[in-house]
Amino acid sequence: MRIGIMGSGLMGGKLGTLFARTGHDVIFSYARSEQKLKRLAREANARAGTPGEAAHGADALLPALHWSRVDDVLKQAGDVSRKVVVSCSLPMNAANTALVIAHNSSGAEELAKKLRRSRVVAAFGTVPGEVLFSVFEARKKANRPSLVYCGDDQDAKETAATLIRDVGFDPVDAGPLRIARYAEPFSLLVAQLAYETEGSPELAYRFERFGKNR
Repeated sequence: MRIGIMGSGLMGGKLGTLFARTGHDVIFSYARSEQKLKRLAREANARAGTPGEAAHGADALLPALHWSRVDDVLKQAGDVSRKVVVSCSLPMNAANTALVIAHNSSGAEELAKKLRRSRVVAAFGTVPGEVLFSVFEARKKANRPSLVYCGDDQDAKETAATLIRDVGFDPVDAGPLRIARYAEPFSLLVAQLAYETEGSPELAYRFERFGKNR
């Protein structure tokens, strides 16, 4: 696939690099400096360009950037009608201390409102970017970690599932896009416990299915 990465921070840089390693045609765009953008593309064996160039002909777009910059990058990207847009970052405030959208909506849902003719899927936002390379290196092991995604367009969700598998996760369809309003606060909680709590505890989760036994 041709994949446009809009944002060259931790998540965008690592995901774009991994997509390039699996054979996708990746274009990095929207960095604080052109030098960083070109270096990232060179090291990933990918290309560097503008958001408009990243969006042109793309099978999937990943706006991996701070929420405050979303409107700017979408304006530069131009027409992204019918494009698969994978929302992979949390809608944080300027200080990165809290979500600016929560409870009754989510960053993914608000992005879908901005891009009413696009097909928005939420994925990758529930995993810390720091673990992506190690998961990719272990992708051939029998036990792979799961990663949830959600959206309202089935074809777009299949595209997201393919990208999730390429990185080394087993994709888990969590349902419609509105599920992101529950996943995003959970992701913030995990990040706060992992990075801000003294001792940085290792976290483990166990989910059991409740229902009638068969």
